[in-house]
Amino acid sequence: MNPEVCAIGDIEIGAGRLALIAGPCLAESRELCLQISRRMADLCSKLDIGYVFKASYDKANRSSADGFRGPGLQKALDWFAEVREEVGCPVLTDVHETPQVAPVAEAVDCVQIPAFLCRQTDLLTAAGRDARAVNIKKGQFMAPWDMAGAVEKVRAAGGRNVSVTERGTCFGYNRLVTDFRGVPRMRRFAPVVFDATHSVQEPAALGSASGGEGELAPVLAAAAVAVGADALFVETHPEPTKAKSDAACQMPLEDMEPLLRRCLAIAGTRGE
Repeated sequence: MNPEVCAIGDIEIGAGRLALIAGPCLAESRELCLQISRRMADLCSKLDIGYVFKASYDKANRSSADGFRGPGLQKALDWFAEVREEVGCPVLTDVHETPQVAPVAEAVDCVQIPAFLCRQTDLLTAAGRDARAVNIKKGQFMAPWDMAGAVEKVRAAGGRNVSVTERGTCFGYNRLVTDFRGVPRMRRFAPVVFDATHSVQEPAALGSASGGEGELAPVLAAAAVAVGADALFVETHPEPTKAKSDAACQMPLEDMEPLLRRCLAIAGTRGE
C-alpha cells in the first residue's frame, strides 16, 4: 500500500485528484442523508471530484446537555447502508469510544477520530486494526507535526489507509485560527484533508451552542487547496439555519457547486 494515499472505498485521497468529504453535521433523518448524498454524488461526478458521504450518528461533545445528539448507532448505520447501496458512494462517520469501532468499521468505509480524541491510543489502535480507512481530525490543541504520532499509532496497528484533517487551532476564547503552513507540513507523513466548516466554528460561543462564520468557509477552502490540501471536508445542509447541529457553520447545499468550481480552478494551477 502507498502510505501517501488514503483509499476510502474507491476514492483515493492524495493521488492527485481533488476529493470531497461532505454531508450534514448530524444524521438527522434517513431522508436527509439520502437527499444530500444524491445531490453531492451527482455534482462531484459532473466535476470529476471523488466523493465520500459524511454524517455523525452521535454528537458526543455538544455544548449543552440539552443539545440533540442524533439517532444513535444502529439506526444511523441502517441509513448509511442505504446511502452506500442506493447512491453508490463511500461513507465516513466518527467514533467516540473504543467499543464503537468494530461495529462502525464493519458498516462504513472510513472511521473518523474526532479532534478532541486524536491522542487516545486505544481508540486509534482499534481503528487501525478494524477499519478499512481512518481519518484523524487534528486536535485544536495540537501542532501539525505532532499528528505524526497519531498516524503512527494507526499504522502500527495495521492501518495503512490514513489521512489527517486540519480544522484550526484554539486561539483565545471561542475562536479558531488556521495556520496553513500545517497543510504541507502534515503532507510529509499522510494525505491532508481540510475541514472548511469546522475551521470557522466558534466553539460554545452562543452559550448553549457553537457559533461560527459559515460565510468564510469558501475562503478557507480555497486557501487550503492553494497550499496543497488533498481533499476538502465540508458540512452541508439544504437549510443550515434549521440544522440540529452546527447551524452557524454548515454550507447551504445550493452553494456547494460554486465552492467546488472555485477550488478546482485553484487546484488546476498548483505546480505552475
